[in-house]
Amino acid sequence: MDADAPVLGADELGAALGERATLVQFSSAFCRPCAATRRILAEVAAMVPGVAAVDVDAESHLGLVRRLEIASTPTVLVLDADGRIRRRAAGMPRKADAIAALGAVLLDGGPS
Repeated sequence: MDADAPVLGADELGAALGERATLVQFSSAFCRPCAATRRILAEVAAMVPGVAAVDVDAESHLGLVRRLEIASTPTVLVLDADGRIRRRAAGMPRKADAIAALGAVLLDGGPS
């Protein structure tokens, strides 16, 4: 686990974090792949108890976007139970890739 990885909280994201993990998507209003990514992440989160999917409007959270160096939308982060960023990917993920990234975080860290 990367102890230096940024930690995000519900206050920064504007939504509750999952008990076990959180899938965070940075999106923008006119991003067509963002809508598909939102559906994929919601489906993946619904498959695993204790996992939440959070959509963050990049334009409304410019300070956070800059701090995390989000360069494009969609960008997906996988947070562990403590809100620590454990995985990151830009672009629309395949559902299988989102499941694999989530599984790796859950198996590696689990709740602390």
